[in-house]
Amino acid sequence: MKLLVSICLFLSLQDLTAQLDLKSCLAMADTANLTIRNAELDIEINKRERSSYLSSRLPQLGFNADYKYNAKIPGQVVPAAFFGGQPGTYATVQFGVPYVLSNNVQLTQILFNSQLNYGLAALKINAEIVEVQRNMTVQDIRYQVSNTYFLLQGLEKQLSFLESNLSQTNKVLKNMNSLVEKGLALQLEADKIKVNLLNLENGIASAQASKEQLLDLLKILIGYPKDKTLTLAEDVIIEQSLIKAEDNKQFYPLKLIESQQEMNKEEGKGIKMSYLPNLNLYGVYNYSYNIKPEDDFRKGIDGVFIGLRLDWSLFDGLQRMHKSKMNAIRSDKLTNQYDLANQQLEMAANQAKRQIKLKSDALSLSREQLKLAENVYQQTNFKFEKGLANSTELILAENSLYQAQNNIVSTYVQLRQAELEYLKSIGNIK
Repeated sequence: MKLLVSICLFLSLQDLTAQLDLKSCLAMADTANLTIRNAELDIEINKRERSSYLSSRLPQLGFNADYKYNAKIPGQVVPAAFFGGQPGTYATVQFGVPYVLSNNVQLTQILFNSQLNYGLAALKINAEIVEVQRNMTVQDIRYQVSNTYFLLQGLEKQLSFLESNLSQTNKVLKNMNSLVEKGLALQLEADKIKVNLLNLENGIASAQASKEQLLDLLKILIGYPKDKTLTLAEDVIIEQSLIKAEDNKQFYPLKLIESQQEMNKEEGKGIKMSYLPNLNLYGVYNYSYNIKPEDDFRKGIDGVFIGLRLDWSLFDGLQRMHKSKMNAIRSDKLTNQYDLANQQLEMAANQAKRQIKLKSDALSLSREQLKLAENVYQQTNFKFEKGLANSTELILAENSLYQAQNNIVSTYVQLRQAELEYLKSIGNIK
């Protein structure tokens, strides 16, 4: 119900065909993504588990009934002298009646349980683990949403270039066909330009197909209605647009290992506590109704007793000793995992920062290359229209322009991905 209300509220505040920026996409994913929802449900499950465990400290009331028909009443051998018989001889005596209806009500209260405190501490630590796992899930989904968003941005820019190039190539081909018809140019020259035109059309079709696939994926990630049109706001091609709070580092993998270390410590305490006895208070009310139809005998007998039950494991075959040793080994293993994860996260963050600087410089260079390629193409096209350049020179200029356009798109996407990798490594994708 909360999920439906959140989606309806979000969609009511904006037109379904409105342009969504990255912030809006991330906000929708936080409330509607099913993987994140499942992570939040894990938190709720842990809360219920704790409540259920706390209930075990309350008094427990149970009832059982045993309705028995003795087709043949069992006997027991006793000395005959007990009944005044011959000493040294024995007689078989039957005790009981054919029908016995027994009912018991038992109340049990834990007074001391060596594992109770360990269980509560373990559930508390598990709540921290589930919370960290939820945050890691959110970061992973935000990474997927952001990466898909920027891939779509790159495809949109690529399509813009391709459509512009297609329009320009159509003009050139139209002029070339006119020259061929007048006998001022060879058909081969027009065919060369037509090949480029077909390549552009094929590139547009391929980019459109990729765009549709990524849009479908983004709709799933952010919980967007699949039958509605999703339009994204244009992202500006600038350097380092995502890095805003570099010092706000949330190394969730380290926090997860820290919680696991705390859990391991509590397990060690639980092993030591298991050497202590458990003490329970209990009370029983019993009512037994005996029937023997042949003698028309019916008799009800009730009983009440209260007791203390002490359970103490004095020797368990060295199981606890081995568990304690395994706990110590697991502690060493977690320490090693923490050190390794710390090193890997620092290395990943540093590598991502270097990539950001590298791709930022590359994007600046690609922008300059695109300007030069556009100038060369314009000059070559002008010469071609004046008959001062042939089709081969024009096609070479076009290909250089296409390469420069592809470079700026791919470098833009790579820069955004490097920024995402850095933010993911420090747990700060917002």
